[in-house]
Amino acid sequence: MGVAVRFLHSAVLACFHAPNNDILVHTEFFVNFRRDAAIAMLQFGWTFPGGPGPNTERDTFLSDLKAGFAIIEDHFDSAWFTDHLHYEDGKPQLEGWTTPTYFAGLYPRLKFGHTVLSQSFRNPALLAKMGATLQYLSQGRFILGIGTGWKESEYEAYGYDFPSPRARVEQLEETLQIIEALWQQKRVTFRGKHYRVVNAFCDPKPDPRPIIMIGGHQPRMLRLVARHADWWNVSWFGMDLSRPDNRSHGAWTGIGEYREQAQECERACNEVGRDPATLRRTWFGPCICAPTEADIQKLDAGPFPKDSGFAGTPGQVIEQMRPYIELGVDYFKFNCLDFPNLTTLELLVSEVLPALQRF
Repeated sequence: MGVAVRFLHSAVLACFHAPNNDILVHTEFFVNFRRDAAIAMLQFGWTFPGGPGPNTERDTFLSDLKAGFAIIEDHFDSAWFTDHLHYEDGKPQLEGWTTPTYFAGLYPRLKFGHTVLSQSFRNPALLAKMGATLQYLSQGRFILGIGTGWKESEYEAYGYDFPSPRARVEQLEETLQIIEALWQQKRVTFRGKHYRVVNAFCDPKPDPRPIIMIGGHQPRMLRLVARHADWWNVSWFGMDLSRPDNRSHGAWTGIGEYREQAQECERACNEVGRDPATLRRTWFGPCICAPTEADIQKLDAGPFPKDSGFAGTPGQVIEQMRPYIELGVDYFKFNCLDFPNLTTLELLVSEVLPALQRF
């Protein structure tokens, strides 16, 4: 990845210093290289369900998950879990840290992370310790995915304060400062507006230091991403499905909004003096895939429309993903809407991923 980033940086400089009549050629090269670099590093992850479906017995749910992991463990790079406490409809929801930690022990060929942790739910220093411990025990397979938290109802239900968006961004920044310090320094004292630690240490240090992935797209969040993140995650959930430019090849992929967010992210990187090419771009959202369009109509997508996210035959899903790849996204984390049916996972492994890697 380092070679690709350095080469991409050289391409950018070439654009700036090229004669006027060569700029178009260099710009086309830049776009093509970003696409080719993304394809070369293309990886998939599975965001597995947060809990059993209605009236699903525990043994059945665990058996279904086992079948899903059996499909992906030799083909996907990772497995992911959301961090919610409950839903208003009463659907069962497993706790966000315990669940992937358990499965990380069962599937040692996969990395594990969150899409994404709510920083409000865990003390920053304790979270640093938890992350360092999981990184140690998993032998380097933990990815710290984190965000501000957003679901006010679960904050209220579980007795957490739900401050303003500005305050939650401030809290996340302090959380990241504490975590990074504890992972790298011998002893840490930090006194912020929201959090503090005094003469704290975190041993054993995580080795290697876990990847930090931050989810968000508003301007303040993007500046935080530019300062602290190794990976930037954008979630399909929350996209404006009334915008015509968010529809692509028969599905609501959110590509119109993502184009704008990518531009804002690059602007944020430039503001803090960071090369945007050093920030890995990831996507999280729904996917439903079947051999034919008629087969898709037979699948149960739960509460979501069947044209949500990447949706269609393998060929359609590939065409829907390509605009993201051309914008530099090289890591896709899929919430497979048809689970416990395994059709989507099977086709992602057998047709979509191989085809994109040949693209």
